[in-house]
Amino acid sequence: MHWLYREELSKADCLRRSYYELLRDDLDAYMLQFSLIDSYQNFCARQIPYPFVEKRELKPRGRIPDVEWDCQNAFLVIFLENSLPVAHKKYIRIFEDNKTTKTNLLRSEALILSDQFDRTQKYLESARFIEFLKELLPMDYALLIQRNSYRKAHSQYILSHFHVRIDWPIIEAAEDLARGLRYISKDIYEKGDKYAEDIQKKFFEYYALPAMVGGRRTAAIVAAQYLRKIPCITTIYAGSCESRALYRISERGVSKAVLIKISDKEVEQICQEKGIPIRRFRQNYALASEKDGDVCIFQTAYVHTSHARPPDDGKLREIKPDLNWIRVDTQHLLPKPRDWKHPPIPLNVIYSKIMGPSEDDGLSSV
Repeated sequence: MHWLYREELSKADCLRRSYYELLRDDLDAYMLQFSLIDSYQNFCARQIPYPFVEKRELKPRGRIPDVEWDCQNAFLVIFLENSLPVAHKKYIRIFEDNKTTKTNLLRSEALILSDQFDRTQKYLESARFIEFLKELLPMDYALLIQRNSYRKAHSQYILSHFHVRIDWPIIEAAEDLARGLRYISKDIYEKGDKYAEDIQKKFFEYYALPAMVGGRRTAAIVAAQYLRKIPCITTIYAGSCESRALYRISERGVSKAVLIKISDKEVEQICQEKGIPIRRFRQNYALASEKDGDVCIFQTAYVHTSHARPPDDGKLREIKPDLNWIRVDTQHLLPKPRDWKHPPIPLNVIYSKIMGPSEDDGLSSV
């Protein structure tokens, strides 16, 4: 494992870990807002019915319709617990010309800047940080948030770079994963082309993605695999125009958050089972009400099976493509992003009749 548990850290590093996690909680809330709620409002503003995610898309190996929705916000953000060493510039594009300086931002026309540019807004502690982040999120490539390398005595975090490219080849990322899981000893082609192709497909499955998708989701999983070379925890957020989901990859694994619609009858059933008044549910969990149900945020987290973990004996083994590398772990309805008092509600959606019958019944999921 490339990162250390709190019990293995110094007191100073424990404090920084706590501060990082506190900032990440706040960033989690904003990412849900921008990726899901703001996107929903974009559809509403253009009077386009929101394309709710079907539950079959949330299952391991689930296929996602090959449709790009212009109203859906897309982005990629990398949030490091520490600062990225300069030795990694070969594969992670972090140069002087893509630092978040006023000169660079003006040159890229990324922001509409005034002469009173606030140089502190790039720091997570700034009251204007979310406004600054919101302006940069629609840009191509990734944003990098990391510990301020110029103030190592303090745990200060900064949105340091924009237009960050992940230039590590997919095949090298897949090779790195397979080597760590002991499916190869050195080279991805050591057992032939077909075996190398299977490894690459399994690389996508390891991160809960359909095989060989493109765009920001691929950049996200390549970044996640590469950043294992750095001994700290990392959180990667990716929003996709196709998946209509917020992908989150961290030391806890992979999760997806999506918008779902729950019928009035299902709301009543949930509230009865969980002992929640319907009015309280709609105040704190429902983002909007449509004529045939309430719009809520649903999040599922995935866990790796034994086939996607290093073998206990450390011996080489063979990939068996039919065996699952990932399965659904937890499922929750989330409260509104800025809600303080209400916890997520455990709810089996993917393998239940909520959101309609599954595709296993030969019917549509929504």
